[in-house]
Amino acid sequence: MEEKRKIDALTENLRSVIFGKDETIRLLLCAFFAGGHVLVEDSPGLGKTSLARALAGSIDGSFRRIQFTSDMLPQDIIGYSVFNPEKRVMEFRKGPLFANVVLADEINRTNPKTQAAFLEAMSEGSVTVDAVTHPLPDPFFVIATQNPFEFHGTFPLPESQLDRFTMKVSLGPPDRESEIRILQEKFREDPISSIRPVLTPEEVKGLRRIVTEVHVDRSIDEYIVEIVRATRRSPLIRLGASPRCAVGLKKTAAARALIEGRDFVTPDDVKSVARAVVAHRIFLKGDVSIPTGEDPRGKIVDEILDSTPSPL
Repeated sequence: MEEKRKIDALTENLRSVIFGKDETIRLLLCAFFAGGHVLVEDSPGLGKTSLARALAGSIDGSFRRIQFTSDMLPQDIIGYSVFNPEKRVMEFRKGPLFANVVLADEINRTNPKTQAAFLEAMSEGSVTVDAVTHPLPDPFFVIATQNPFEFHGTFPLPESQLDRFTMKVSLGPPDRESEIRILQEKFREDPISSIRPVLTPEEVKGLRRIVTEVHVDRSIDEYIVEIVRATRRSPLIRLGASPRCAVGLKKTAAARALIEGRDFVTPDDVKSVARAVVAHRIFLKGDVSIPTGEDPRGKIVDEILDSTPSPL
């Protein structure tokens, strides 16, 4: 299967830069080929920028990194119009959002107005300035980050904005052997420098179209709906997952099937992406108690998966 060969080559490129995080890479590619965006919640120095740069280099696409700050304005990222005195017309100057892969670093450090403008553009695939709509590059993929351990001077993303991210993932610290490998390989040169394109933007668009053609049986649709509806019935959850979550779950499950070399979705495809797709979209009641060290929302999603009958 030619599509799987291309995706495997892309996966190997990312694995050559981010060591020991195969499942996180697979999840990120599910969101990427599903046409979604990813929120990465991690402490600094774990490879988020390297991952984004490696992805952009692997698809021969453009890359921009936006470091969000509290005083940033929407036009700083979207762009703005300026008057050209020679032509006597207003000209649009594109902001850093105009790239195939955008790393939105510490998005929770900027103010709500800028967050809203950025996430609206991310969702719509275009920006409108002075009543003129400007399409963003295609493919367009955002990896947004936030540090879960620093809250001073931050503006937490509201529920409606979190729902715009197809997935929320975490790289986490590497295991011992991977960390030794990082020391050995990055001491000599940055692995990013050896990344070569294995796909073109046009091929990425083609693979995204193929994802929409992956067969999803009605029983799988019913399974997805039951998972999402279970989040709304749970006595532990204040706000359950939205229909947008169900659509994201179906798309990423289809992308997972394509990555695995299949043209049909299985229940295991749904289960493999469900936690990353659903957990950040549910909000718990204040009196919910979960053992220390566990992700409470992820734990509840796991319990829902265990209790929801899977189609044969």
